[in-house]
Parts: sequence; structure tokens; C-alpha cells
Amino acid sequence: MIKLSVNVNKIATLRNSRGNNVPNLELVTQSIINFGADSITIHPRPDQRHIRHEDVFILADIVKPKVEFNIEGYPSDEFINLVVQTKPTQVTLVPDSPNVLTSLEGWNTIKERSILRDVIQEFKSHSIRSSLFVHPNIKMIEGASNVGADRIELFTGIYARSDKKINLYTESSKEANKMGLGVNAGHDLNLKNLSFFIDKVPFLDEVSIGHALISESLFLGLENTINMYKRILE
Repeated sequence: MIKLSVNVNKIATLRNSRGNNVPNLELVTQSIINFGADSITIHPRPDQRHIRHEDVFILADIVKPKVEFNIEGYPSDEFINLVVQTKPTQVTLVPDSPNVLTSLEGWNTIKERSILRDVIQEFKSHSIRSSLFVHPNIKMIEGASNVGADRIELFTGIYARSDKKINLYTESSKEANKMGLGVNAGHDLNLKNLSFFIDKVPFLDEVSIGHALISESLFLGLENTINMYKRILE
């Protein structure tokens, strides 16, 4: 079964907008786990506009005993230290600049080979699974394999804009599997486009969904929305 990882950044964004603890990030995260999520994803950014550094430690204690914990981010020294201290199940490296609004670019795994190889080896020494955020490009996937990544996360924003691009993902997933890489996917996946995507893309291990899931839950309810995603993935 394909795992559902729920990104809780939007919950933290809503909390921070009023400067208090409503909604309670820990309580909502615990509820998401209880409702059936297989993993929790967070993406702490340098400006801490949603997930704060202290949130990472608090959520690690809540999530890790129950489901997988995935931390996304650019491998700055500060980020690496945060990951090593909290030891999530998985770290997903993204090539974001500090002021970017959301993750739209994939790694150039050839150009950035040196830094990626060293960072991944550091995480391997702490038994942390590594995933690289890449566009559906065979050369970049080969590069991810060459630097020692365990998985890739396919940027699905291209698919979300046009499902005619689905063949890029089908072939990318097949090639990644041949290289021994696990395959994750995420960005702009939602209840409307997920079913077709997983029907056409083999070897998927996990989908990471946050913005759409939280937005849909405003109309459908959080528990119901998570169950709808789970039924699609099953």
C-alpha cells in the first residue's frame, strides 16, 4: 500500500497568524495520526513562518513512537543539526533558497553532487533514510542514485498542471526502481488528481500532501478527508 504522509505546515501557519496556540499543532498532529496517516511531514524554514524549531522536537516525540516522521528542508548547517538531533525516519532534501514561498525546483543532482553525497552520508551514519526532491528527469534520478540517496520525491506540480505529462512520471518511477531507489511523490496532489496519478505511476512508496488536504478538510472535515485519501491509496 502507498503510504500517506500529511504535511502539517499549514496548521502551524494558521496558529502563527494569531500568535497563540490555536489551533494546537500537537493536538491536530495527534488527531491526524489517529485518523490514519502513515507519516507526518514538516518543512521548517529559516524564517520559521510556520514550523518553529521547538516544534520539531515536540512533534518528534509525538510522531516517532507511532508513525514515520519526515523532515524536509535545504541542507544548511542549521538544518542538518536539527535533523541529527531529532533523528526522523526520513529526511527529504529540497534545493530551496531561504525566501522561497514553496518548493518548486528539483535538485540538479549532477551539479550538486559533492554537497549531496556528503550530507547523505552524514544522515546514513545516523540511520536516517534520505530522499531527494527532483523533477521527473532520468538524468537527475541517476544523479540521486549516484550520491547514495535511498529515495527520490518526484515533484508533481508539473503533473498537476497537465495530466498529459503523466508519462514523465511513469518512466521516472520505473527507472528509479531499476536503480534501487524508493519513490515518493508530492506537490499539488489532491483528491481529484491523485487516483489517476497512482494508477499510472508504479512503484510508489509514499505521497506527501499538505496544502490540498488541509484545504479540502475545511469542507469535508479532517477525519473524513484523510479517510478519502486512504481509500484512494489502498
